Amino acid sequence: MKCCLLYCCLYPEDYNIPKRRLVEYWFCEGLLNEYDRISEAEMQGDRIINSLLRACLLERGEEECVKMQDVIRDMGLWLACELEAHGDKFFVKAGAQLVKVQGFKAWEGAKRTSLMKNQIEVIGNDFFRFIPHLTVLDLSENIDLKALPEGISQLISLECLDLSGTGIIKLPIELKSFTKLKMLDLRNMINLIEIPQDLISSFSELQIFRIDGFLTGDYPEEDFPEEDNVLDGNDNEKLIEELKCLQQLNILRVPPIRSMSALQRFLSLHSFRRCTEALDLRGFRETKVFSVSCLENMERLKILFIQSCGKLGDIRMGKELTYASRFQQLREVDIFYCNKLRDVTWLILAPNLTCLRLRWCGRMEQVLSKGKLAEVADLVGTPYPTPFLNLRYLFLRNLTELKSIYWDALRFACLKSITINNCPKLKKLPLDSESAKGNNITIEVEQDWWAQLEWENEATRHAFLPSFQDSKF
Repeated sequence: MKCCLLYCCLYPEDYNIPKRRLVEYWFCEGLLNEYDRISEAEMQGDRIINSLLRACLLERGEEECVKMQDVIRDMGLWLACELEAHGDKFFVKAGAQLVKVQGFKAWEGAKRTSLMKNQIEVIGNDFFRFIPHLTVLDLSENIDLKALPEGISQLISLECLDLSGTGIIKLPIELKSFTKLKMLDLRNMINLIEIPQDLISSFSELQIFRIDGFLTGDYPEEDFPEEDNVLDGNDNEKLIEELKCLQQLNILRVPPIRSMSALQRFLSLHSFRRCTEALDLRGFRETKVFSVSCLENMERLKILFIQSCGKLGDIRMGKELTYASRFQQLREVDIFYCNKLRDVTWLILAPNLTCLRLRWCGRMEQVLSKGKLAEVADLVGTPYPTPFLNLRYLFLRNLTELKSIYWDALRFACLKSITINNCPKLKKLPLDSESAKGNNITIEVEQDWWAQLEWENEATRHAFLPSFQDSKF
């Protein structure tokens, strides 16, 4: 329990620490009963976190995060110094506004080091020879860091490496010496253009691997970039081929998949279906109809992006799918630049959805279609469940034909915010005076749109007046 607590000290003061990342560290370092699969370890990890919360050693943070009070963090860092004699030294300079790494002697013998959230531009080539037994290295959120020195090859004991949010342009081939690596995080590396061939496949012990494409901002369709800032389509395919060689994978996030045929090849491998947590389907140029039934066996799928699919007019549930949902794990859906898509009624199959973003879908008329739901209800012989019971965030932007989210008032038991911009034909929200009752929600919209909004009754309008927030767009 004490060892697990000390991992919270790797983060800056007052930082929202993702519970999931803590459990992943504990899992990779063998603190969770040597489970073979992260899904088995997560339950024990949750019990440890709850115990630390009950003991007031941790506090609840935003969403699925915890925080460590400054005094407790100082105590944890002091305890970490005690472990130095046992070879488990923590050395932390997270959020310390470092521009360069110096004072190498102080780092000597460190086993776990965090340099996250700094402004580091350069790491000296000799730095790593002082920490040859390092198992955890967090360099995340150092956007000015453009390259890793060749000397990093000396970290032959490294198990967890987080480079997310750095400005690194190319991964050095010297990383091949990381034969014990179990976790590699390459998310949000907007400058990354090259990963040496056969590098990723050389990490035979890798259990957790995350990389993504740079998710572009809100451009008009004619300005939407054809290629990612992270690797091109061919490199994506090569990388996925290398990932097939890794037998220990438990959690996987891959770069964008760019065609239906590429998706079918990806899903043909059981290990990918079992461990993929996020899927980015981008630029399916010939696909007019997409059936989500092909994703039904992805047991860990939590995040789904569908973007820049210009001919996609319909996302179907498939007759074989019922309301005994196959998408229990799905938490976040983001769909944009799909200009022929008219609705997303299939989301009725995702009862635990917490975040929904729909943007630049110029022909979308309804979020959920009453006609489609009635048709499926008749087909399966059971009424459809109440949608969006777990939804926290709803974001609608540039849906110029949208007329309806849902035709009746919804409970929205967990709702925190609604953001709507440039949806001129949407005149009413699915709210009544009982919707989101007890929640302190915000409704961020344009002032003129809010003034013309139609309400269920005066009680509903009065209940949501304090929720209004003028749009920043």
